[in-house]
Amino acid sequence: MAFVRSKAVCQQHINKLSFGVLAWVAMLLMGCDSKLKSTETLPFYNTADFTAEWITPDENRYKTIHTIRSFAMQDQLGHVFTSDSLKGKVYVANFFFTTCPSICPKMVSNLAVLQHLFATSPELELVSFSVMPWVDSVGRLKEYGKSHAVNPAKWHLLTGDREKIYALGRTAYFAEKGQGLLKDSTEFLHTESMLLIDKKARIRGIYNATQPDDITRITDDINILLNESESSYQ
Repeated sequence: MAFVRSKAVCQQHINKLSFGVLAWVAMLLMGCDSKLKSTETLPFYNTADFTAEWITPDENRYKTIHTIRSFAMQDQLGHVFTSDSLKGKVYVANFFFTTCPSICPKMVSNLAVLQHLFATSPELELVSFSVMPWVDSVGRLKEYGKSHAVNPAKWHLLTGDREKIYALGRTAYFAEKGQGLLKDSTEFLHTESMLLIDKKARIRGIYNATQPDDITRITDDINILLNESESSYQ
């Protein structure tokens, strides 16, 4: 019996030791993970083939990184909304239309998740450009926004000139990737892409707005951009 008690006592010590070792390893891993996240950066995308490029501020090509050009539209409240309205903001852009029966409802539902997750973050906004501006008037966008619980202070539904929207989508946001560069405004723009844009209007990610997994991925990437060093915006 004495042997059994000793064995039991030894086992208790081993368990305590194992727990201590596991706790130490867990703390070490958490520290490493935190360090990696704090130094993690996203690439830049300069071309429609979406080749990822990691470019640092000390490189000459840093000054020529592709940026979204200036634009002026109307939002769902009838206010003029321009590219300057997004200055200093991280934002997610996509293209949709209110009568779309296929991919748009999925995109809107997933973007609503982002609206909720970043509801208290003033540095993150959502921008949805209508690809049917001849149908999607200010009034229609306003009603659509209300029916989908869109917060107009966070999520901007935009309408405007068709040619300008299509050119912006295809040559600035590369919304249809390389294929879009071969099309003009007479060909309908229809894409499930959503683009992550940083505080300097540069493309930092492309995702499928209909896929929940990509919502998880863009959520992580948004957090990286929101915490990105100010040196990245020189």
